[in-house]
Amino acid sequence: MTGGAPLPRERGPLSAAVLEVLRGGGPVRGPDAAAADPFGDDLQLALYLAYEPHYRDLAGVAAEREWDPALLGLRRPMEEAFLAALRAAVPAARAEGADGGVAAAVEELLVDPVDGEGVSYRLAADGDWRGVREYLAHRSLYQLKESDPQVWLIPRLEGQAKASLVAVAYDEFGGGRGERVHARLFAELMEGAGLDSSYGRYVDVAPAATLATVNVMSLFGLHRALRGAAAGNFAVLEITSPPGARRMVKALERLGAQERCLRFFEEHVEADAVHEQVMRRDVLGDLLAREPGLAADVAFGIRATVWLDERWDAAVLTAWDAGRSSLREPLPEPPAGLGDRAG
Repeated sequence: MTGGAPLPRERGPLSAAVLEVLRGGGPVRGPDAAAADPFGDDLQLALYLAYEPHYRDLAGVAAEREWDPALLGLRRPMEEAFLAALRAAVPAARAEGADGGVAAAVEELLVDPVDGEGVSYRLAADGDWRGVREYLAHRSLYQLKESDPQVWLIPRLEGQAKASLVAVAYDEFGGGRGERVHARLFAELMEGAGLDSSYGRYVDVAPAATLATVNVMSLFGLHRALRGAAAGNFAVLEITSPPGARRMVKALERLGAQERCLRFFEEHVEADAVHEQVMRRDVLGDLLAREPGLAADVAFGIRATVWLDERWDAAVLTAWDAGRSSLREPLPEPPAGLGDRAG
């Protein structure tokens, strides 16, 4: 129990209760999750920590905590509060037309305005290393386990949808080559940017808006009843990835980043352009042909993912516009030599 990602500091009674159970404190009577801000720091950190034993070791946490009834008992009401808040915040995800709104939601994903707003647009236009490093610290919570939440969807699919999702995941996990696993490429990118690539290193400084973008993947992926939403979530990641990756390549090239900093985003420009078509036609198309009743859930998964991403963009840009870090604590100053293309 000595290895694994470090446990962060508590941010309120919910996260304190989850940390107590993780450390082996036994059954606890959890605080009322319904009384907490469903998008706030305490609930989002608590939910993140409750999910994390399904992914990796946590420092000082026994492996059997993964299925500890006390931990699951704390998690369920937090999930219910988060899901209810998402459904209330994303009313457009409710049934729209014969296809439950899926076609309209997907069409919106395909629009990538030249003068759009968002963190990647800002970084591509005039970002500096401080901004890029903060972006990477935020994104590391997911990218260091890229596609892990989505593979829970595989046993819940059939036929072409299953086969095509596996094909997409195969690419995400390096196409059979360990050194090309996307999480490994992201770790190399972080190292080239002078950041610590250890799994979970930046959880403690990640704000609630960042945690929520990762928690929604675990929420959808772990519940078979939400498989439609999980498919919609994965579609967003694959369809919107190439344009954002191009902008990040532009930002990093302008800053003179090392070659190892470019590989992750270059890979996503190429691979995800193909994945977009596979997800739209073969995964979503076949899934809905088999289970048309899931259409509203697929649309919800798409719109909820987009809503959380836009909320994250707004939080980061608001912080930067105010001249402060978008993290809970600022990162150290960028090390010298980040503009050296060697490496």
